Amino acid sequence: MEVIRVVIAEDQALVRRGVALLLSMEADMEVVGQASNGVQAVELAQLLHPDVMLMDLHMPLKGGVAATREITRAQPATQILVLTTLDDDETVFEAVRAGAHAYLLKDAAEAELLETIRALKRGESRLTPQIARKVMDQFRRLASDAPALRPPGSTAAPSGPVFVAESLTDKEQKILELIAEGMSNRQIAQTIFLAEGTIKNYVSRIMEKLHANTRIELAILSRKQRRAE
Repeated sequence: MEVIRVVIAEDQALVRRGVALLLSMEADMEVVGQASNGVQAVELAQLLHPDVMLMDLHMPLKGGVAATREITRAQPATQILVLTTLDDDETVFEAVRAGAHAYLLKDAAEAELLETIRALKRGESRLTPQIARKVMDQFRRLASDAPALRPPGSTAAPSGPVFVAESLTDKEQKILELIAEGMSNRQIAQTIFLAEGTIKNYVSRIMEKLHANTRIELAILSRKQRRAE
C-alpha cells in the first residue's frame, strides 16, 4: 500500500496537532512535517516533497495564498489542500488562482478530509459542497454563454478577457453539474451509470471545451466571465 506523505501548515497548534493525530491513525497516510507559518510551509515543501500539503490561509510571515503559489510553481507534484474558515468568493478564487487543488472548510467532517486527501493523491480536484454551490450558477452561465462572447469571424480587438468555448452536450452539462457538487469521477459514474474511465474522458472533454486545465480552473473562468459582463 502506497503511503500518502502529508505536510500540515497551520498556525494554530491545537488544530495542527489535532489534524496530525487524525491522519496518523490512517494506515495509508503519514504526516512528515508540520509548519506554523507560511515561510516554514515553503521550506518544508522544498525539503520533504510531500504528496499533499494542508494549507491554512491566514498564517504569520507569509500567508497561505502566497505559500501556495510558491510551492505549486516549484513543485507541481505537491497537491495543495486549502483547509480554512474563509469561504468568501474572493478568498476562494485567490487560493485557486495560486494553484490550490482542493478547498475545504474547517467544519468539514473527518471522513471528508480523509477522502479529499486520497482524491488528491489520485489526481482529482475537490471543492467542498458549500464552495461548490457558490460557483454552480457560474458554471452554467459559462457553459451556455461562452460561445457567444466573441462572434465567429469577428476582428474587433477584445476590451478584456475573452473566453471562447464550444457548447456542451446534455450529458456533458450533467457531468459538469455533478463536478460542481463536489463529486469524484467514481461518484459521478455511480450516479449516471457509466464506467469511471468514461467519466474521466467526459471530464477531459469538458475541460477542453471550456479551456480549463483542472476542475477548479473552471471556477476561475466562471469568475472572470461574471466580471466581464
